[in-house]
Amino acid sequence: MARFALSALGVDRPGIVAALSGALASKGLNLADSTMTVLQGHFAVLLVIEAPDGTSAAELEAALEVPAGELDLVLSVRPLAELPERGTQVGSSLGNDPEEREPWVLSVHGADRPGIVHAITSVLAGEGANIVDLSTHLVGDDLAPLYTMHMALSVPRGSSRLLAARVIEVGASLGVHCQMNPGDSDLL
Repeated sequence: MARFALSALGVDRPGIVAALSGALASKGLNLADSTMTVLQGHFAVLLVIEAPDGTSAAELEAALEVPAGELDLVLSVRPLAELPERGTQVGSSLGNDPEEREPWVLSVHGADRPGIVHAITSVLAGEGANIVDLSTHLVGDDLAPLYTMHMALSVPRGSSRLLAARVIEVGASLGVHCQMNPGDSDLL
């Protein structure tokens, strides 16, 4: 199977997910992974699609042309590389072997200001932590918005205590509160 990443963005309204998934299902394509959200009134989606070998990104974009046009979505489809073998070292001497990593959750909140994401994620990258999922939101009123950030992390085994201390220190210098806790496995 060939794999593709599909991204789409547009003004939020009912029916976007149904229209996109319907167009893909009608072509026999599988949604292998997805994330969807509404960001300040705009719907954003990122999908990993499995298609028969020989399928092109242009064919997928053509299959989505009608719903994307009707919903005024900006759409992009790109082929994805093959998945690395489990345990293969990818871009890091730490590798991606699950036995060498632990799931952690990082929560950040405080007054909004530029540079929070960069400062916190730079510490994480410097310590070999991989961000698996990240979301940020401004909550509260317009006069005093509260910035919140939530991350799921994959952390090198045994490094969480030092990493948490470094993140808390950087957060304090930015005037935000950071808390890191062990992550739980998804249970079905």
